[in-house]
Amino acid sequence: MLNTKFGIEIEFTGITRRKASEVIAKFFGTTAIHVGTYYDVFEVKQPDERKWKIMSDGSIRCQTKVNNAIVEASCDYSVELVSPILTYQEDIENLQELIRELRKAGSFTNGTCGIHIHLDGANHTVKSIKNFINIIASKNDLFYKALQIKESRIDYCKKIDKSLVERLNCKKPVSMEQIEDIWYEGYYGSRTRHYHESRYHFLNLHSFFTGNHTIELRGFNSELHAGKVRSYIVLALALNHQALTQKGASRKQPQVENEKFAMRTYLNRIGMIGDEFKNCREHLTKSLNGCSAWRYGNTTVIHQ
Repeated sequence: MLNTKFGIEIEFTGITRRKASEVIAKFFGTTAIHVGTYYDVFEVKQPDERKWKIMSDGSIRCQTKVNNAIVEASCDYSVELVSPILTYQEDIENLQELIRELRKAGSFTNGTCGIHIHLDGANHTVKSIKNFINIIASKNDLFYKALQIKESRIDYCKKIDKSLVERLNCKKPVSMEQIEDIWYEGYYGSRTRHYHESRYHFLNLHSFFTGNHTIELRGFNSELHAGKVRSYIVLALALNHQALTQKGASRKQPQVENEKFAMRTYLNRIGMIGDEFKNCREHLTKSLNGCSAWRYGNTTVIHQ
């Protein structure tokens, strides 16, 4: 589950892009370089030459703090941190510590900021892509409530399209080309456009069919809480592993009587089990109703 390579994009404000690049460069003991271009990019290399990018994003509401009050700020305070290719075992601790350093420097998030996680798509097949779509469809409502996706971000991470799911399961595609046709059905314009409308869903396969061949999960509010970011990454890796290894997946959303119990047991089933992922499970069930330990509540029956 943890072996898949991934990348992460974290949007925030509070400090300028230049300041963020300086914080990252100090963390790695290297130098920030201002590349410029339309997105006003800064680059910072790790000692192993992997590059972190800091760029602007027009969807971010720019703010900063003055005397502990949040005020509007210039576009220099629009910050999107783009990681290089990472692996969980080697990089998660550095990533978490880097997030803490950015927060200490004055970074914060608001309702316009999101986190996007890109998963290596190299091992995916027709079956696993079909699984991934059905898995997300079957957990649509539960995931959106668990992750507390803000209304201000819904246009950028819509729930998976029901008509897409129906087409996929009715047509039963046997090739990637057929899945690709189903994915883009109903959209106009070139499929090769970077900002294609199909990308703005919790599960984005536009990035898989074009460009860098990654599967993107966009359904995360941005956070500078290192533990929550870790929980999002682990969830993404676990969902990816489930899609790759499961024989099949139902698209149906089951009736959920106890949200916390349903989410906890699901997370355990897909590999987020044991003490290592206890905090992840807590973060991912905190906003749900019910009891995580008892499906029908903790009731004691007394026999006389």
